Amino acid sequence: MNSLKEQFFKNTHATEDQIGRLLAIQKKKGLSLRKILVDEGVLSEDSLASLFSGRFYMPAVNLSNFKFDRGLIDLFPEYISRIYSAVPLFKTPNTLVVATSEPLNILALDDLKDFCRCNVALVLSNENEIAFAIEGLYGKGNDDKYNKVDTPVSYRMISGPVDKLVDILLAHALKKRASDIHIEPELDCLRIRYRVDGLLQDVLKAPKTNQNPILARLKMISGIDISENRIPQDGKFKVKSGGQEFEFRVSSLPTAFGQKFVLHIVDKRILYEGLRDLGFSEANTRNIELASAKLSGLILISGPVGSGKTTTLYSILNQLNSSAKHIVTIEDPIEYRLGGITQVQARPDEGLDFLSGLRFIIRQNPDVIMIDQLRDSESAEAAVKAALSGKLVLSTVQSEGAISGISRLIEMGVEPFLAASSLNMICSQRLARKNCLKCRKPVDEPKDLLEKAGLHGKARFYAAKGCDYCNHTGFFGRVAVSETLLIDDAIRDIIINRKPLDEIRKYALKRLEFKSLRDDAFLKAGEGLISFDEALRVSSEE
Repeated sequence: MNSLKEQFFKNTHATEDQIGRLLAIQKKKGLSLRKILVDEGVLSEDSLASLFSGRFYMPAVNLSNFKFDRGLIDLFPEYISRIYSAVPLFKTPNTLVVATSEPLNILALDDLKDFCRCNVALVLSNENEIAFAIEGLYGKGNDDKYNKVDTPVSYRMISGPVDKLVDILLAHALKKRASDIHIEPELDCLRIRYRVDGLLQDVLKAPKTNQNPILARLKMISGIDISENRIPQDGKFKVKSGGQEFEFRVSSLPTAFGQKFVLHIVDKRILYEGLRDLGFSEANTRNIELASAKLSGLILISGPVGSGKTTTLYSILNQLNSSAKHIVTIEDPIEYRLGGITQVQARPDEGLDFLSGLRFIIRQNPDVIMIDQLRDSESAEAAVKAALSGKLVLSTVQSEGAISGISRLIEMGVEPFLAASSLNMICSQRLARKNCLKCRKPVDEPKDLLEKAGLHGKARFYAAKGCDYCNHTGFFGRVAVSETLLIDDAIRDIIINRKPLDEIRKYALKRLEFKSLRDDAFLKAGEGLISFDEALRVSSEE
């Protein structure tokens, strides 16, 4: 812990246990220490300002009546203000004075010095005042209070080195909990968006003149051929932030206005989360554990792209991983590296496709095999045969629900009697946005709707509102909504005899206490974890 933080905690009179807990929360959530202190009730905004002003000699400035220098905008562009929650006030010959709401962010101070190429002195301002000042200083309109600029930020030159800009964007994306960064060339600008909690958000529109340098920098750090612009390419790189290592998977795609880049952020912390931590109910967790405890058979995780299927597979593998088991995976790409597990990268263009890879894997007599996805009839048939040969096989398939996953397997060319004999369980899942616990508000849902959903008694419902903590979206994080179907002899008979799959649903509801995706979503809505609207959005009834 740096000396400023040590002094700060000393002046808050916090105990060592409290300090450890606060730093652990900061590390887990990736939020600023100031926000953690205020959110956890250690200090109020006023007390924080008073502490810095009185003990650390950092002046506090009220921005409501401050007259900004519009000439500093080129030196200190909008995206810098938004990323660091800071605005430039004035400049002396050697020093730029900047108001910030994040005084404990020492790295930010160093970044600002490097970017602006001058000394930077910080003064403290309220977070809401900073946000309002940014809108006034850089936004469109004619509010003289903040000397607004008529020219949109999209068309102003970005100063400072491009490599520093790229580093700042990556750090900002991690701070905002983004899962993907989209960098998209358009006719007159370079559009940058983050995917947060499953939805894309606009972040910045950089000038067209900065497009090629930014894309070239991304290619260099990703190991992508800089000279090639006509074909799609893949690459990757790693970044350390807050003591954690993040891997960025990079893909480029030629478009009409230049190469579009998508950077997928792989957060290894999710490896340590169990099924319950991911949001699986007690009943669904138990079903998955029962299915994976068997020595052989096929376990399928179904759902659309981006529904968290691969994460669930890795969670199951983590539970199975032990020195007594030989576990082998074949993937494209390998999402996470798991200690104690043999992972094979499929390379179809070099002759190592999933079918040939499975043949070689089976020869090494593994106990558990994971195939990241059943892509075609050949891989589906190979997975079924491996399951019938005494191996426990895990994979994913794209289908609407658990029951329709059976028909999807048959549509891929697997004979019904082979599908019935090999299947242990199918789990279908979606990812729902969790209500922000800081600002969610209780709501009363219509009684007729609740009766139809089967929700009564102690159910309490909340709706998304929006605050600084959740970036005014009303949501913070995501949770799995799922349904699990254990395959027993009665279901096997229905499959083998080619009866309508609706027979499986009727039987499962009556005999297996089957809970659908919608049931699970409504349950989470009744617990206040997600909103009722979100429950309806992510779930469907087959």
